[in-house]
Amino acid sequence: MREARIWRQVLGVEKTVIEGVDFDATAVAVIVAVRPQARARSRSRCGVCGRRSPGYDGGTGRRRWRGPDCGLVRTFIEADAPRVSCREHGVTVAAVPWARHRAGHTYSFDQTVAWLATHTSKAATCEVMRTAWRTVGAIVDRVWADTAPARDPLAGLRRIGIDEISYKKGHKYLTVVVDHDSGRLVWAAPGRDAATLSGFFDRLGPERCAKITHVTSDAAGWIGSVVARYCPDAIRCADPFHVVAWATEALDAVRRAAWNRARATETAARGGGWKPRRRPKAGPAQTVKRSRWALLKNPDTLNAQQRATLRWIELHDPVLHRAYLLKETLRLIFQLPAEQAATELDRWIGWARRSRIPAFVALQKSIRAHKPAILAAIEHGLSNGRIESVNTKIRLITRRGFGFHTPEAVIALAMLSLGGARPQLPGRTHPRMSQ
Repeated sequence: MREARIWRQVLGVEKTVIEGVDFDATAVAVIVAVRPQARARSRSRCGVCGRRSPGYDGGTGRRRWRGPDCGLVRTFIEADAPRVSCREHGVTVAAVPWARHRAGHTYSFDQTVAWLATHTSKAATCEVMRTAWRTVGAIVDRVWADTAPARDPLAGLRRIGIDEISYKKGHKYLTVVVDHDSGRLVWAAPGRDAATLSGFFDRLGPERCAKITHVTSDAAGWIGSVVARYCPDAIRCADPFHVVAWATEALDAVRRAAWNRARATETAARGGGWKPRRRPKAGPAQTVKRSRWALLKNPDTLNAQQRATLRWIELHDPVLHRAYLLKETLRLIFQLPAEQAATELDRWIGWARRSRIPAFVALQKSIRAHKPAILAAIEHGLSNGRIESVNTKIRLITRRGFGFHTPEAVIALAMLSLGGARPQLPGRTHPRMSQ
């Protein structure tokens, strides 16, 4: 009896009778013969739905399930696999208390593989657990399929962020939704269009859509149209990072134009189309060309050489310097209180409109169109920072897995890792022991 109790603990099985233990020299594995306990009544339940069903036949013989390794050798659970006749699913294999239906591994084995998959690469998981690459993906799908119905990731949503992320070459994207309050990934689906995002709000339902108070995103039109249709009362917040990125792109366009002007001036000074065999190491064109990071970085992170470059631009290229001041002023507006930010944003729009710099004249039109969302982001202190953090972790998941063949595989592992219900290692009772 003591040995049977030990083997139940080693294998992590419950409601199971240990009939015997043997060593298979051919398979180099420990074979533990078991049967379900009589009071579990597993033999009379459908393996798909768990409903009590009459027996059909004894099945095709004894079957093996992979369990946790014992030291250096693999371990298999061996038992009969009778079939039952379910009213809904027809003739199917009866449920067993140690494994999922149609799975070749025990619950504890699946849980260990799922924990490893969320903490390390698939290659390392395959090496440690001695499984195939596709087996790890199938186990992750099974564990997530069991985890998802047990909890509602869309419950209690108030402030959400929406973004898209590329998971594969060839313009393959996922649309992701993150809860600002908990930082959880609550929903993801392949695609990045209005129809894809509408699927999220359809699943959320009208009652819970009405409880959404804030939505952050970039300025994608398909996001704004869907949010306006499903959550008309929600406050739209523009991501400050994306707004400042518009200004840095406009500034870089002005820098490239200044570089081209400086090159044209140097070519004219040389007397036409003659070009030297070696590019000059100094000169206005080279200074402007190498000024990119001095213009894009924040002033408090500049080194001495970059400060000198900015001083040279101030003295020799007033158009480029004015574009730099426009970019920096827009960045600083996001650090002001809401009331002061509204006034300064109006001044910035007027300044950019009168700047006679085409890139910033076009930018101020976009800023003016998204002004309510920009001011809402400043007032409520919201950005897409949490969403970008989740996106970075999804990229890490795809990089660790060396890519995935299907978006469903990425979504299953991402939801298991970032959805707030990470799998625990079997046998660990303290949370920190499995994290």
